[in-house]
Amino acid sequence: MDSIKPPSAPTKSKLSKKCHNIIHLKTATKSLSNNKFCLLIPQEKPKNGDPDHGSPHQCENEKAKNRAAVEAFVAKLFATISVLKAAYAELQMAQSPYNGDAIQVADQAVVDELKTLSQLKHSFLRKQVDPSPPHVTLLLSEIQEQQSLIKMYEINRKKLESEIDAKEAQISSLQKELNEIISYNKSTENKLNSSGCFSILDNVKLSSSNPEDFITVLHYAIRSVRNFVKLLIKEMEAAKWDIDTASNSIQPDVHFQNPNDRCFVFESFVCHEMFDGFSSPNFSLPNEASSSADHDDHSRRVLHFDRFKKLKSVNPVKYLKQNPHSTFGKFTRGKYLRLVHPKMEASFSGNLNQRKKISAWEYPETEFFKAFAEMGRRVWLMHCLGFSFEEDVSVFQVGRGARFSEVYMESVRDEMFAAAEGGLKVAFTVVPGFKVGKTVVQSQVYLSPVLTPAKR
Repeated sequence: MDSIKPPSAPTKSKLSKKCHNIIHLKTATKSLSNNKFCLLIPQEKPKNGDPDHGSPHQCENEKAKNRAAVEAFVAKLFATISVLKAAYAELQMAQSPYNGDAIQVADQAVVDELKTLSQLKHSFLRKQVDPSPPHVTLLLSEIQEQQSLIKMYEINRKKLESEIDAKEAQISSLQKELNEIISYNKSTENKLNSSGCFSILDNVKLSSSNPEDFITVLHYAIRSVRNFVKLLIKEMEAAKWDIDTASNSIQPDVHFQNPNDRCFVFESFVCHEMFDGFSSPNFSLPNEASSSADHDDHSRRVLHFDRFKKLKSVNPVKYLKQNPHSTFGKFTRGKYLRLVHPKMEASFSGNLNQRKKISAWEYPETEFFKAFAEMGRRVWLMHCLGFSFEEDVSVFQVGRGARFSEVYMESVRDEMFAAAEGGLKVAFTVVPGFKVGKTVVQSQVYLSPVLTPAKR
């Protein structure tokens, strides 16, 4: 009877290979689980007689392959998100302004990328890897990233161009509106400066004393002063004057917070010359003081108010041509020859013809002299009205360096108050102040901060 032989044991080589396979699978799984997930990479079947199978070197190769597959998967995921982002940006761009065809194309692109993300999700859940070589997947993902980035730049460029077009359209609209406002203001200014009747002056009547009427005419006069100063500075710039030097020669060592504030220096100069002699009944004109003294107080008041009514609505140049030697003619001629220096006039016009005409009691119709004559008329009206009151009217200036007082002064720049810590002082008077009886009409001053000594 034959004995039963037990099944032959597997050879050592086959058992060794199976153990190595089990150990390798467990090691790979454990290694990738540290990265939160594990991708199953198709294992290459060992070739018969391969001495390196299951060796540490091969384990390292498998780890490297798995790591490369993970990196490729993540790269593809982020590349797909970038493409989705660009597609969604295109969808938004197509909606404003509305473009139906572009919306449809962009919407389909968004859907396609969402499907791709869904497929990647399922691959992740099933722990399956793209069969493509990792380096190819990485390269394709990088290309997608760059293409998406270029597309985003293009979308942003179009968006910025659209915003620029909208801003340019808005600027054009605002420029048109500004031109209309400037045109309207010039028209209004011409009406105010014209020889026609100024409605506010129509309400002024002979009274014992009405400071409100006086202040109204003062504001009326100051507007013409500022119009003349603008023209004066314009002529200086055209004649290549150094505005800073000219300003410093009138009011030296003044610190201006804004370079444009230098216009107040020229306004100060013009006001000083035009209001000089204001407290005198006839502006200190030669041979006029004695004639005024011949009238009693009431007659003098009536005389000045008649002068006010006569000149309140006339064209000053036409009046001067018709009445060259009138009291107003003497006032205008004297103030012009004093205010406009021969060198100034020569630099503006290249000659002294206008000055010669005015000296000979002839009045030109240049824009410069028209502006001056209108300013002179308004200052003259203000003087006539003041001396038609029963109470005395006088003018006063605030000295340089005086402390600011709200009773007697107002600042031409409110911003100076915010900049002052140690108090304010007067740099110069721009428009003089006036007293009408017991009423004080504030002077307009340019202020500078009081410098306090540094603490040690």
